[in-house]
Amino acid sequence: MIRHSPSEKKIIPTTSRPGEKQKRTKKVPPKPVTGWRLWLFRIVALTVIPALLFILLELGLRVVGYGFPVTATIKCRVNEMDAYGDNVRFGWRFFPRNIAKEFDPFIFPADKSDDTYRVFVLGASAAQGTPYSAFGLGRIQRVMLQEAYPGTNFEVITAATAAINSHVILEIAKDCARHEPDLFIVYLGNNEVVGPYGAGTVFAPLSPHLFLIRAGISAKATRLGQLLTNLLESIGPEKNTPKVWGGLEMFLEKQVRAGEARLETVYRHFETNLEDISRIARKSGAAIIVCTVGSNLKDSPPFASLHRSELTDAEKNTWDQIYQQGVTFETAGKYAEAMDRYLAATEIDECYADLQFRLGRCYWAMGEYTKARDRYIKAREMDTLRFRADNRINEIIRDVASDKSAEGVYLVDAVKAFEKNSPNEVPGDELFYEHVHLNFHGTYLLAKTIFEQIEKLLPERVRRQRNMEQPLLTEEQCAQRLAYNDLARHKIAYGVLNSHIKEPPFTNQLYHKQQVRRMEEELKVLKAGLTFEALKNTAAQYRWGIENEPSDWWLRWRYALLLSDKMGKHWAAAEQLRLLQQYFPNSYKTHTTLGIALAKLGDVDAAITEYLKAIRIKPTCAKTHYYLGLAYQAQGQLDKAVKYYLITFRLQPNFIEAYDSLGRVLFQQGKLAEAVQVLRKGLLYAPGDVVLHYNLGILLEKQGLTAKAIKELQAALRIDPNSVEIRRALKAFKEKQG
Repeated sequence: MIRHSPSEKKIIPTTSRPGEKQKRTKKVPPKPVTGWRLWLFRIVALTVIPALLFILLELGLRVVGYGFPVTATIKCRVNEMDAYGDNVRFGWRFFPRNIAKEFDPFIFPADKSDDTYRVFVLGASAAQGTPYSAFGLGRIQRVMLQEAYPGTNFEVITAATAAINSHVILEIAKDCARHEPDLFIVYLGNNEVVGPYGAGTVFAPLSPHLFLIRAGISAKATRLGQLLTNLLESIGPEKNTPKVWGGLEMFLEKQVRAGEARLETVYRHFETNLEDISRIARKSGAAIIVCTVGSNLKDSPPFASLHRSELTDAEKNTWDQIYQQGVTFETAGKYAEAMDRYLAATEIDECYADLQFRLGRCYWAMGEYTKARDRYIKAREMDTLRFRADNRINEIIRDVASDKSAEGVYLVDAVKAFEKNSPNEVPGDELFYEHVHLNFHGTYLLAKTIFEQIEKLLPERVRRQRNMEQPLLTEEQCAQRLAYNDLARHKIAYGVLNSHIKEPPFTNQLYHKQQVRRMEEELKVLKAGLTFEALKNTAAQYRWGIENEPSDWWLRWRYALLLSDKMGKHWAAAEQLRLLQQYFPNSYKTHTTLGIALAKLGDVDAAITEYLKAIRIKPTCAKTHYYLGLAYQAQGQLDKAVKYYLITFRLQPNFIEAYDSLGRVLFQQGKLAEAVQVLRKGLLYAPGDVVLHYNLGILLEKQGLTAKAIKELQAALRIDPNSVEIRRALKAFKEKQG
């Protein structure tokens, strides 16, 4: 075999035969793509290929289980039957996950029976029943309907939660429409400015283009959209995004004047959303009742006031002098003189909401109620913290729902009903707990007004079953069936006072001190009535209610809390909670609360199991992580305890109890300096916490810093001057110091 050397040229044979002259071939360039083919290629490259890539990524993320379901309801199994329950993660699409609010638990069968009439109540906190939704609109509505039509099974599902508005409720309506609804009841409008995509929000910002808002909401419904959102959050949350739920105080820097152009955008979006909610209801075959939204005019002063923007310094000085003269006269009870000064102030600037409210008070005191009502309404309209539905919101509701009964859309003018049933047609504390949330009397009135409309639209199959011998339940009868008792009244009064009225922006309202004094006196009276004998009667009331309505989970829940928290019967409480778990497999609350009861019984292992189940359902619940930390601390697993306390802080930096617990763990580990730092950080959030001051003093003394320890104990004693323990420690430290 002959091999060619590297230097030799290789001869490449041709396909031509010997003796035949080889032809030189010339490459022909490809013909360029032009015309419609070029445009087709571009369209495919810009649309089809990205769409395919998106679908592949989306499917891949779903296959590996990434992300969370975004519908308001999710499928589950209850007693071997398919059902739908509330989705505790629904709010994650609209709010930071650790502060997203949620529905109260609900459940309904996937297969609707022939004798069922299914109602969905949509709205925000006022529709949910804040401050205690055991007595919300849906609860009273169902009791009324069931008593009047005993042959029909009424399912009244309240798909409402705090801080949401029509942008969010539209998504809820889309989901509920899949579940064979017969009726929607819509009570919304208070959060259009401050809720997501509003003009005064701290959440998703306002856009003048509604399609962009809806596109963003739709994008977050995809797993890829959730992935991108998580990546952005991992880089760092937006500067102004709240890290903890701060109630209405979060909006103090988001004031919006009446007449601002941004409000017109809000109104336009609200009208479109409300029309679409009505369209979705009609398309599902259900009727829809849309209610105007009431607010406390007489007894809820404005949250914030601003002068007109073009007011000069000289004009403002003059206005201030006149206004203060009016305040002096009003304080002295000289209402005519005060009114004269206030009216003079309006000649300079009538935009200041507090001025309008003071005028309303003066007119009221002088018996000129129509003029008082007009001024109270102006005060609400000019309130720059816009937590209440204004006149324009209610006008839009009337426009959307009026004269459309032939289309299955019905208007209930709740505002008129509230006025008709208020002294001198000015709604106040007779109907409301504070600015917008209805008390039991107000909720009963709303439910009664809606009931009258429902009776007119019920199908014949239901109307035939009307119990003609049973008139509409009275307010007292509804209260009895729902166990609205002194324990509930005390819980509500305590919560309203301490979680709302004593916190900003309520503290900025006119006549705030007088309101607090009055509410504290009412609370004392209620507390005095909660004797052990009264609690036993309350327990009997719950047992009676559960026996008559075994499916009423609220009664069972409240009975379990009474047994555990007030009567120390933790085994009995655990039994009730286990029954509730069968009804609500998606509820983290039953697992957390059962874990607490089991821990009190000394079964810490079982408690830990319950806490871990709760965290799998809702991984953002700071309370559950805190109790899990306590359980590991009780077992001596201090590193795990520290882990879960730190997660608690990440989810809720102002969770005060966790600072004390972590400080104790670090002390057990001999890490005094770190323990001191933790307690000091806790005091930044709660400077008035007596336990933190006391324990910090103890730790400082152990570090040899007796003088600093004494200062902390003195601070603790100022907060709790009757504490024998603090006095004893303080005396010992002073003696040691010499």
